[in-house]
Amino acid sequence: MTWYLVRRTGLLVLSLAAAGVLVFTLLRLLPGDVAATIGGLRAEPERLAAIRADLGLDRPLVEQYASWLAGVARGDLGRSQLNGSSVGAELGRKLQVTGPLAAGGVVVALVVAVPLGTWAALRSRTAVGTGISALAQVGVAVPTLWLGLVLVLVFSVRLGWLPAQGFPVDGWADPGAAARALVLPCVALGLTEGAVLLRFVRSAVVGVLHADHLRTARATGLTRGRALWRHGFRNAALPVVSVLGLQLAALLVGAVVVERVFALPGVGSMLVADVGNRDLVKVQGEVFLLVAVVLVIGFLVDVAHRLIDPRLREPR
Repeated sequence: MTWYLVRRTGLLVLSLAAAGVLVFTLLRLLPGDVAATIGGLRAEPERLAAIRADLGLDRPLVEQYASWLAGVARGDLGRSQLNGSSVGAELGRKLQVTGPLAAGGVVVALVVAVPLGTWAALRSRTAVGTGISALAQVGVAVPTLWLGLVLVLVFSVRLGWLPAQGFPVDGWADPGAAARALVLPCVALGLTEGAVLLRFVRSAVVGVLHADHLRTARATGLTRGRALWRHGFRNAALPVVSVLGLQLAALLVGAVVVERVFALPGVGSMLVADVGNRDLVKVQGEVFLLVAVVLVIGFLVDVAHRLIDPRLREPR
């Protein structure tokens, strides 16, 4: 297991390096110029050239990449080309919103998917199991944007239980107010992702219930539920963990939509604004951070597989 972790960590580092090259290169191919944003539409060519020189945009791309990579190695994602603010510091503030939002979405998705998916599998030939499966199909088809608007209409406009939009200016200084602001976004994000995960949980549990070792366990007198609990959940967890890793990556993408709907000052809103402003350094840091999170999730999923299934730890 130790040697596997060493090799897998080395592969993660190489993947991060390759991702950095791709992010840096592809962003340079996009149209737009931050110098034109700073100088304005009527800026003279000399003025634009001076701005580019001041920002270091006239340097060779290899030199720009080397400078950025050295900063990333030190934990410095650079400074905004528009206002000079630290990209890392601003991302840290935005992650105080996006991080709890994504975590809350995962919790909601698991609370919805695991018990309902297991119940649907155990009752697969009944009206209850069919109804849960049909409900999951509908949930997969529902756009997160539409669901968020419905939640606002019901729980904010009609009932007045929760705030419709925004996040406290002082952040988590008042944990109660901050948590209330994230309830509806987390539910909107978690329900749509939970519907997808529910289908995989049901499929995994149904497959395990028809396995030979579960039939043997039931032959000893155990009920289907107890046999599944004692002898089947670890096997069913393997595909679910894989899908959950993909869902975590999807949650980051879905968080961009949810942040726009609920006017949350998170990483998604920051990324959309910086793309519009052509602030290349900030966009570069934000995209690289999102890619790094996805790669780390993949790393953790692989490690979780090894911990769940002892057969994967056997020498080949």
